[in-house]
Amino acid sequence: MTITTSEATSQTIGGPIRVMVVDDSAVVRGLETRMLEEDPAIQVVASVGNGQMAVQALDRHDIEVVILDIEMPVMDGLTALPELLRKSPNLKVIMASTLTLRNAEVTLKALQMGASECLAKPTTSREISGGTDFRHDLVEKVKALGGARRRALGRAAPTARAGGAVVERKVGALPSLMAQRAQQPISLRPAAEERPDIIAIGSSTGGPQALFTVFGDMRKGGWPSQPIVVTQHMPATFTTILAGHIERVAGVPTAEAKDGDPIRGGHIYIAPGDYHMVVETRGTEKILRLNQDPPESFCRPAVDPLFRSVAKAYGRRVLAVVLTGMGADGSKGGKIIAESGGTVIAQDEPSSVVWGMPGATAQIGACSAVLPLKDIAAYVLRSANKR
Repeated sequence: MTITTSEATSQTIGGPIRVMVVDDSAVVRGLETRMLEEDPAIQVVASVGNGQMAVQALDRHDIEVVILDIEMPVMDGLTALPELLRKSPNLKVIMASTLTLRNAEVTLKALQMGASECLAKPTTSREISGGTDFRHDLVEKVKALGGARRRALGRAAPTARAGGAVVERKVGALPSLMAQRAQQPISLRPAAEERPDIIAIGSSTGGPQALFTVFGDMRKGGWPSQPIVVTQHMPATFTTILAGHIERVAGVPTAEAKDGDPIRGGHIYIAPGDYHMVVETRGTEKILRLNQDPPESFCRPAVDPLFRSVAKAYGRRVLAVVLTGMGADGSKGGKIIAESGGTVIAQDEPSSVVWGMPGATAQIGACSAVLPLKDIAAYVLRSANKR
C-alpha cells in the first residue's frame, strides 16, 4: 500500500521504529529481520522464538511494534497477545500467519483482542525471501503502525463534524513533512439531500475491528434497507472468515461477493481477497463484478475501483464511508463520489488505528463529516433513513 508522508518517513523523530520479531523458526526470524532493517526507519531490537520469551523481552527492551507468529511452542501467539498488551498497552501487534482457514479464524480473534493488523505469511522460507509483496507489506505496515503509535502518544486532535466547517489540527513534534500535512485544515462539504441507494465502505489496517463496531451499532439502531458493499484490505481466506464474523455481528445476510451477484437491499457484500469488486448496471438491476485487474495502491481488492463504480452506477445516491487504514486508497474514489453529488464520511484520527485512508480522503475535501468511530453508525442510519 502506498504510505503517505503523515504515516511514515525515513527521518523518524525518536530514531528508528523499534521492532520485535517473534517466530519459532530461526530462519524466518532472520529473513524478516533482514527485510525490516534494510529500511533505515526500522530497527529490530529483539528476535525470539515463542510467546513467553516475547513477554519477557518487554522487560528488557523498549518495543513499539511486534511481528507475532500464531503457531509456536511453549506459548503461542494468541496466548501471548493479551500478556503483551497488558505489559505495554500502546504496543502495536501484527499477527503473522499462513493462509489457512484455522489461522484466518485465529487471526480475526486476535484482531478483536487488540492486535492491530494481520500479515499473510508465505508457507516456506524460500517464498518469504523471494516475495516482494510480503517484504513490502511487512515494512510498510511496521512503519505505518509505528508512526501512528508515536503520533497518538504525542498529541490528541479535535474532530471535524459539521458540513462546511474548517477544522484546524494541532500537532506535536513530528517530522516536518508529516507536520505540514497534519496541520492542513479539513474543509467539509454539505451532505447530499437525497437518501442513498447504496452504502459503500472501505477499510484497511484496523478495519475488521472498526467494521464490527459500526455494524454492531447499526444493528442496535435499526438496520437500513440499502445494500452495503465493503472492501477491506485482506488476503483470500481471511475475507471468507471476515464475512462470517460480520454476519454474526450485524445479524443480516453477509457473504463474499461472487461475480454476477445481484445486489439486494439489506445484504452486506464483502470483496473477496485478491479480487477487485465493482458494481455494474445490467438493465434495470445492479450486479457485482469481480476482476483481477492490476492492484491499485498495492492492493487487490482496492477501495478506489469500488467507489468509482458506485459513483457511476448510482450517481448522487451514494453514501461512502472510509474507515481506518494505511495508505490513501479510497481517497480518489471518494472524491469522484463527492463530485457526483454523493456523500462521503471518514473516521477521525484519534479513533483510527492508522489515519492514512480516512485522513487522505478528508484532506482532499471529499468529506461531509469526519467522525469518531462510535458516531459513524448513527450518521449512516440518519442518512439511510432520510425521507
